[in-house]
Amino acid sequence: MDFIIAAFITVVGLSTPILLAGLGELVVEKSGVLNLGVEGMMLIGAISGFAATVLTGNPWFGVVGAAVGGALSALLFGVLVLGLNSNQVATGLALTIFGTGLSSLIGLAFVGRIIAPFGAIFPPELARDPLLKVIFGHSPLVYFALIMVPVVAWFLKSTRAGLILRAVGENDLSAHSIGYSVVGVRYAAIAFGGAMAGIGGAYFSMVITPMWAEKMTAGRGWIALALVVFAGWRAGRLLAGAYFFGILMALELYAKAAGFSVLPSQFWAAMPYVMTVVALALISMRESSGGNAPACLGKPFLPAT
Repeated sequence: MDFIIAAFITVVGLSTPILLAGLGELVVEKSGVLNLGVEGMMLIGAISGFAATVLTGNPWFGVVGAAVGGALSALLFGVLVLGLNSNQVATGLALTIFGTGLSSLIGLAFVGRIIAPFGAIFPPELARDPLLKVIFGHSPLVYFALIMVPVVAWFLKSTRAGLILRAVGENDLSAHSIGYSVVGVRYAAIAFGGAMAGIGGAYFSMVITPMWAEKMTAGRGWIALALVVFAGWRAGRLLAGAYFFGILMALELYAKAAGFSVLPSQFWAAMPYVMTVVALALISMRESSGGNAPACLGKPFLPAT
């Protein structure tokens, strides 16, 4: 039982950052924009959150700093693809490279620093019991991620703003013709996606390992990108997919700790990325026969003159 509880807590911790980043990218793609810079935004969020926590001593200011850092980097992407109509794929890749380099540069001033973790949001007595710890023993960002799943699903499905966002993603010219600001809606979606990716990155530097290290997200942004497609652009499926990838990542840790010799730990370390490639290949096959992707995904908005 102790092993099962520890394994579950590990899976939850590994799943949370890709769930946060995936939810943000889901909203972005629903608006018709493809942002491949999730990895870069997560790294900028990781160093922004860590730096804000070091400077203020308050991890909640760190979360705000991570969201702001991720949103600002995303808006830079937005200016290029929405204002200058640059290629979304190339610009997203450039954002990943930019975020990796910028986070490494800023992080030089914070190497070796350690921050205090989040305080408990539930009474400590609840987390002392092994079974109750499964429910009440997580970081506040875990609960935030879980809450955001139904919030995003409700927003996209049941609100007027969500309907407008989906309309912009499905047919931007029609949305523009009836008076909606396509560019404005997409800017808002991009900023939200960047903020969520930034918070997801901060989970690495503030919760998993409360210290700064270069490239600490280790490619999780790419998994979050694949997860959106893997989930068919649905928030509920995104939650299930995030925990599926979390299990794969946890297998690496337990295989390494157990010294499992039949399959080396490197095999389990590669499994999430292998599954990412497989998922994208399967989705590409499905898309060729008509899938759930927004019709305007990755296409520039060119209103008729």
